[in-house]
Amino acid sequence: MITKSIPNIFTIGNLSLGVIAIILAFNNETNSSNTAALLVIIAMLLDGLDGRVARALNAQSEFGKELDSLSDVISFGVAPAFIMYQAAFQGVNPAMAWIVTAIFPICGALRLARFNVIDGIPGYFIGLPIPAAGGVLATLALFHDELHYSLLLISTVALSFLMVSNMKYPNFKKLGLPRKAMWAIPVVVLGAAVLAYMFQEAIPKVILALLLLYALWGLKKTLMDCSLRADALSA
Repeated sequence: MITKSIPNIFTIGNLSLGVIAIILAFNNETNSSNTAALLVIIAMLLDGLDGRVARALNAQSEFGKELDSLSDVISFGVAPAFIMYQAAFQGVNPAMAWIVTAIFPICGALRLARFNVIDGIPGYFIGLPIPAAGGVLATLALFHDELHYSLLLISTVALSFLMVSNMKYPNFKKLGLPRKAMWAIPVVVLGAAVLAYMFQEAIPKVILALLLLYALWGLKKTLMDCSLRADALSA
């Protein structure tokens, strides 16, 4: 029974970090938004581990799947949207800021609902996964002083669209986790948290670069597929 609950502990950890990130986003203390964004990044790590742990322990369940989706809406939908709103949209027209902020978690929820009820393409996700979209948005918020708010508004809407689009993104969830490596998971999570705290400027830049490449990959893949179909039709 305890073994079956271990993957859910990672999911609850993901959810807890998302809730704390929301609280910090509206805390006026110095660097609170930065810390909130780092918590979203750590939540991404936990989200990537829960499914692998479940498969390694043969503990997959419908309950765990639904809990994971609900947690993802909070940690990678609501939390990043609030972080961006608090960091960059305070001086924007209120109606526009509220609409753009609301669109992101709404599209994230739609993306997860579609994922849960529609069979995808083997090896691919349909639409940008919400953890990747939330990670990009949270880390972009860290650079609100360097980027114009209009670019951040456009980026938020673009990420929202990518989540509900039909673009294909590589699915790395099939990369398994050996049961013998389970002992290393707490070390990896703790190490990630320490590195994120020690290198609060460098780590977000690296994560942002990797996630942006992943987000743009789907667009590139879609354009290539369209080009191949056009060539086939004209042949």
